[in-house]
Amino acid sequence: MKKFLTLFTLILTVSLVMVPQADAKRFGGGKSFGKSYKTAPAPKQQAQRTDSIQKQPVAGQKAAGKKGMMGGLLGGLLAGGLLAALFAGGAFDGIQLMDIIIIAIIAFIAFKLIRMLMGQKAQSQRQPAYAGQMGRQQHQAPQQPQSFGGGFSPQASDVPFNLPAGFDANGFINRARDHYMQIQRAWNNNDLAKIREYVSADIYQQLVDERAATPGQLHNEILFINAELVRADFNQQKAELSLAFSGRYRETPQSAEEDIRDIWHLERDLRAPNAPWLIVGIE
Repeated sequence: MKKFLTLFTLILTVSLVMVPQADAKRFGGGKSFGKSYKTAPAPKQQAQRTDSIQKQPVAGQKAAGKKGMMGGLLGGLLAGGLLAALFAGGAFDGIQLMDIIIIAIIAFIAFKLIRMLMGQKAQSQRQPAYAGQMGRQQHQAPQQPQSFGGGFSPQASDVPFNLPAGFDANGFINRARDHYMQIQRAWNNNDLAKIREYVSADIYQQLVDERAATPGQLHNEILFINAELVRADFNQQKAELSLAFSGRYRETPQSAEEDIRDIWHLERDLRAPNAPWLIVGIE
């Protein structure tokens, strides 16, 4: 019995070592930083999601599922092979072939169970200095607020959707998705100088501290991402936009896929020429 418990402990330890780090989160990591506003889906509007974004997830998700399954199978075989090598080297005397087979099966089951529990935990949890083209093309300070440019129609709500006339909401959202991917790459590479271009000073240091908790290179992969405008307002001093991002990602090639549910609150100073959009809040 003691021998069996010792072997099981070894198997469990090997399985835990093989499981990817659960703390290597993407940018934001499901936490809240900075400002927060009440948001809601936009009123009736033109379609915001492009065909190219929608076609990619299906193939990506299938491939990811196969990779995840193969990763689990290989992980189980690796654990069993490691133990078999130990037995063959005389690390444990008196072990029979059937013992090795049973222990390899236990190792495989333990590895799959741990991955399943991690996936369940992740599911239970839950832009940038849009400089350059995004910063210069989108907003011009109006004299008076105008209602629902860019294809929006008025509806009663305590969430504002006030946009300047001629605002290209679909174009802004398409660029926001591109910037979301750029920020995630900078986060993976620990490129804090790049991150600083996209966020306000109020939340930059919080993000620096968050990234310091998982130093080194990260391997978060965004499988697909969609965006929706969920709040918009402006006055003489500043413009405000809130974007809700949804999609799927995984932390390593072997990890289970996880949901993306982020809201980014952006502001732009309308008093400064060519001022960029900055992320002032993340939820």
